[in-house]
This record gives sequence, C-alpha cells and structure tokens, in this order.
Amino acid sequence: MFKNSIVIALCCLCGSLTLADIPRGADGKPDLNGVWQVLNSANYGLEPHSAKASMAMVAGPQGPVPAPGVVALGAVGAVPAGLGVVEGGMIPYTPEARQIQLKNQQNWLSADPEIKCYLPGVPRATYMPFPFQIHQSDNATVITYEYAGAFRNLLFNNNTEAPIDSWMGQSDAHWEGDTLVVVVTGHNNQSWFDRAGNHHSDALIVTERYTMLNEHVIEYQATMDDSNVFTRPWTISMPIYKRVGADAQLQQFKCVEFVEQLMYGDLRAAKN
Repeated sequence: MFKNSIVIALCCLCGSLTLADIPRGADGKPDLNGVWQVLNSANYGLEPHSAKASMAMVAGPQGPVPAPGVVALGAVGAVPAGLGVVEGGMIPYTPEARQIQLKNQQNWLSADPEIKCYLPGVPRATYMPFPFQIHQSDNATVITYEYAGAFRNLLFNNNTEAPIDSWMGQSDAHWEGDTLVVVVTGHNNQSWFDRAGNHHSDALIVTERYTMLNEHVIEYQATMDDSNVFTRPWTISMPIYKRVGADAQLQQFKCVEFVEQLMYGDLRAAKN
C-alpha cells in the first residue's frame, strides 16, 4: 500500500508517469547508477521524536538538561524533530531490549559508534547525512558511501554464508521484477540504527528493497528481523533522491583521523 500510494501520487503530479518510464540498463533492469542521498532526520532517531536540546540529556534542577559534554555545542548539538520512518510508529522491542536502547541514548556521547567513526552498518549507512553512490553494471553492483569510506559489494547468485560477522555484513542480492532486493546477514552486534541508541544483536537479518519510481527517486524499504531483540520483524520506509549537476559526486570523509584525539588523546597526554 505504501509503495502504491507513492506511485499514484507521482502519476497524478506528472501525468503520464509510469514505472515503464524509469531508466534501464542493457539487461532491462532499472538503472540505479548515480549519487543518491536521503533527506530526513532518521539518523537522529527512526521513531517519531520531538526537537530537543541534545541527544544525551541528564537530570537538572528544573528538568532534563544537555549532558555536560554537549553543552558547548549549543544548537549544533540539538536534535531536530522527526515524524519517524518506522511503519506502525514504534520499534517492537522486547522489554529488556527497550531498556538497553534507553541506556544507549543516555550514554550517546560515549557509546554511539558514529562518534568514533566506526562503519555505520546496514541500514544506517543509507540515511546518514552523507551521499552514497551506486555503481551498477551487467556483471556487478557496488555501493560506496562518503561516510568513512564504507563499501558494499552486492553478491548475486551467492549461496554461501558470511564467513565472519562485520560492521557492514554480507549483502546477497537478487531482482524481484523491477525491485532490487538485498538480504544482509553477518552483522556484528556493535552498530546502531541511529543516534537514539536503537540497536540489534548479531542475529540481525536486514532485507532491503530498492524500487525506482522515476529517474530521480528510489523508494527504499528495509525490514529488520532479530528475535533476540524484537518481538516481530519491522520495516522502515523512505524516499532516496538522486543528486544532479556538479554536486553529483562523493567527497572524502575518511573520519578515522578526525577522532584520533578522542580515541587516543589520553595516551598522548600520558607520554608527555
């Protein structure tokens, strides 16, 4: 229903627009090549949330206040409101897992892997505030991300399990009509879904669906299945927009060197 409503709305706006109008490669599959970016606040929190002074709050004399380490950031450290991208509104955590999420959020400044420039994991890599590029040919499809130089090779016709757990997992892909379906397994248990501390275990299976609506918009859906943390599978949905013009290229944001002082500054101080 979600997909159909978007297609119908676009058809109404553009008159004769149909899925037959999307660009296609020599093999007849939708041509997803290009630089793409999500424009929402999902990286702050997948669930609906109000604007607030900080991702990490502590008790104050008149109510919650920003954590001491965030105060100096002022409005830059604040959180914009978001309507949420989870179908049904809230993530279906077990009671124990919800408590871990709340603890993660309270300790966001020291616990979020993004702050330390660890690889973002899937699906978080998609909706971070950085573009990514899809490189698609008849023989291979690769996704590269501006953030931390993250990289995914989509494996078609693959029948092997992920050899090890990793930050980005293993991406096994196939086409269902005009929709690219990617099943991601082999996750470690350290990545988060967002800055709100939403988390998973190493049993997570993510099923992504990329459906091109026109040459400028992809409908993105990702379903999370992890019975160690959630009471049932759940899905996020959002549009992804194609960058055009001179801005349609990835820049470098290899942030490991940017966090050296954060990660190892105490060792430098001890040496001195």
